[in-house]
Amino acid sequence: MARILIVDDDAAVQTTIRLLLERAGHDVVSASDGRKGLLSLEAGQFDLLFLDLFMPGMDGFETMRMVRQQHPRIPIIVISGQSLPSESESIPDFLAMATKLGAVTSLQKPFKPPDLLAAVARCLEAAGRHPASRPSGGVASCP
Repeated sequence: MARILIVDDDAAVQTTIRLLLERAGHDVVSASDGRKGLLSLEAGQFDLLFLDLFMPGMDGFETMRMVRQQHPRIPIIVISGQSLPSESESIPDFLAMATKLGAVTSLQKPFKPPDLLAAVARCLEAAGRHPASRPSGGVASCP
């Protein structure tokens, strides 16, 4: 299947995503912050990146900016536990902002396992990413 990198500072979230993806047959690597995630990307090829938006040190937005510069074709699924704003709140919708800045889709924590697996399947299919194939085009869209 696919090689997937998880970048999240919450060990429980890393473990949950790792178990779901490994049970689905994927090879999973995790990193606890943006800098470690970038080092992992330099050390090997990945088919998909899960990226938490709010982490200490290098946050997900800065990490995504660096990933887009260095690895422009890797699909990124952003994840966040930050609540989505209601119509009466003035808090920005950070997940929507991240998709406008280069993520292909987003998941709100806590997510349901079928939603996570469906997002992964859509992104990998849209990108034509399989362990034996590396696309030469741009980033795929996987709503």
